[in-house]
Amino acid sequence: MTRRLGDPRRLRAEAASPVTVVHAGSVPYLTAWDWQHDLARRRSADEIGDVLLLLEHPRVYTLGRRADETNLVFDAAERDRRGIDLHRIDRGGDVTYHGPGQLVGYPIWRLDGPRVVDHVRALEAINIAVAASFGIDAQRIEGLSGVWVGGAKLTAVGVHVTAKAVTTHGWATNVTTDLDDFTGIVPCGIADRPVTSLERLGVHTDLAEVERRTADAVGEILGAGVDLRHAEDLGLLAPY
Repeated sequence: MTRRLGDPRRLRAEAASPVTVVHAGSVPYLTAWDWQHDLARRRSADEIGDVLLLLEHPRVYTLGRRADETNLVFDAAERDRRGIDLHRIDRGGDVTYHGPGQLVGYPIWRLDGPRVVDHVRALEAINIAVAASFGIDAQRIEGLSGVWVGGAKLTAVGVHVTAKAVTTHGWATNVTTDLDDFTGIVPCGIADRPVTSLERLGVHTDLAEVERRTADAVGEILGAGVDLRHAEDLGLLAPY
């Protein structure tokens, strides 16, 4: 069943202002987490407008605030053997995976009130639109977050909202992701739902093209202009 979605253009405190979309490339998870904290602080202080980070991570599992560690299937030795890091973080949701071939989006937006559920619905709408642009009929599933195709999860969604109504974390869409890495967890704590990717669904594309279509979908769904930038333009530097 499809959930109702309010007007996404009303979600952001400055709905008419453009969203700065940053193409950041491959970024270590903890570096991107630091970037989110920095951008959220600056957004709260009105030093910057709304920002969307689009990037890719090396292999990593992350545990949300209420994650059940029994949903980790691979032990520490197996994770080390496969080169998969593990971090507990401050987003909602259970355990998820990030890795090469997966497009991750981190919206640093100030919400127009505590509309967290509508924010999640807007992120789903953006990724449903991206899937549709490739001819994929993606949907929501009642009672579950994320974007689904035939009962398999294409996009995972997990967010955090600060005390000043600024969002962090966001979504992860599998493009050419090695889905075998998901066997090391129970994704989002849901044992009876598989994961999928655009590649598995027969779409031949790459992250750069999905990034471009994502930026277009952000502008369309939010009714906002999009200002494309690089990480360095916002003073975001990687420690490597």
